[in-house]
Amino acid sequence: MGNKGFLMPTDFKLPDLGEGIAEVELRRWLVAEGDAVAEHQPLVEVETDKAVVEVPAPRAGVVARLHRKEGETVLVGETLVTFAEAKEPARNERAEEERKPTPRSASVGIVGSLPEPEEESPPAAPAGFEGLATPMVRKMARERGIDLKGIRGTGPHGCIKPEDLDQMPQAAQKAKPVPEEEERLPLRGLRRTIARNVLASQRTTAFVTSMEEVDITDIWEMRVREQGEVESRGAHLTFLPFFIKAVQHALREHPLLNGSIDDEAQELVLKKQYHFGIAVDTPEGLMVPVIRDVDKKSIIELAQAVQELGRKARERSISLEELRGSSFTITNYGHFGGTFATPIINWPDIAIMGFGRIVERPWVHRGQIAIRKILPLSLTFDHRATDGADAARFLGKVLRYLEDPALLFLHSA
Repeated sequence: MGNKGFLMPTDFKLPDLGEGIAEVELRRWLVAEGDAVAEHQPLVEVETDKAVVEVPAPRAGVVARLHRKEGETVLVGETLVTFAEAKEPARNERAEEERKPTPRSASVGIVGSLPEPEEESPPAAPAGFEGLATPMVRKMARERGIDLKGIRGTGPHGCIKPEDLDQMPQAAQKAKPVPEEEERLPLRGLRRTIARNVLASQRTTAFVTSMEEVDITDIWEMRVREQGEVESRGAHLTFLPFFIKAVQHALREHPLLNGSIDDEAQELVLKKQYHFGIAVDTPEGLMVPVIRDVDKKSIIELAQAVQELGRKARERSISLEELRGSSFTITNYGHFGGTFATPIINWPDIAIMGFGRIVERPWVHRGQIAIRKILPLSLTFDHRATDGADAARFLGKVLRYLEDPALLFLHSA
């Protein structure tokens, strides 16, 4: 009879997830060694520099070995899982059998009985030796009051393992805790991605920031007036849709700011579409989902898109496709109390516009001093793509649309 089980043992490597993603962080295994899995069943949850995604099984089989641990970084092409034949015990089961301890009774042979040797404690290290240990082991040592100095572990190069701490004499474990003067947090997941991206932006762009203020009292009143209508359609009307429309209209007249720079080809890539990245604060860090074709959407449709993408970003349920392809980025940091800022360009975009906190201030309006709603703006752009004069003219157009929101509708497609 033919083999009705699974295929021969094979290794499954991390596949190419697209858009130049070279590595991921392994967040959570969805299977265990010894599990039988179906084809396309989710195997593992990984975090890319864009989002959290599930990697499915390429075939049915038995999980013989999980090659990586949760929290580790995995490169594209590195082995994730080994699948075993159905008729063979999974590799981990055999390993478990091999790892089972023999009884602690005496060993008997032709020369008589020999007592089992006592388990050795980690060897002592020279005085002043700084013990090598992972952050997890150091944390365990602090909690137990163990000073790792002078201890050589049983791991590679004398690295101290958790088992080594268990073998420490009780007196050492009850020693006075070492005072904790600092805490070290690993840069992982989204935080590591943010760190890498902002550093790349700062290193590769000739960034300049220009700042302005604008009277948006008319938009304030329009928003209050139309809030009920928008809420009846299931959305909450913030100022952001108005900001998006004003920037999009201004970009039509200043297209050099709507695109990116291809460094390898030394070319400006001017986008014909208006796909806006919207910075969203989430519990795990900043994410930038993309609203596509903002020129084809109404204020209400933009309000709905902002609300929906913001929810997905905060829940980490957003797809990779919804995080790709921005031509310009907007960040509304005023919600947190900021005024002016120097927003970092969402590389490889050419520019980013930041909106600060709206304040009431005396302002000259139609020749009279009046209390008006004033909005601070900050535009950061890549000086390689355009000059300060053109950026200033673009910013002036944005101000004009925000001061007179009727123009937003007169110029809408």
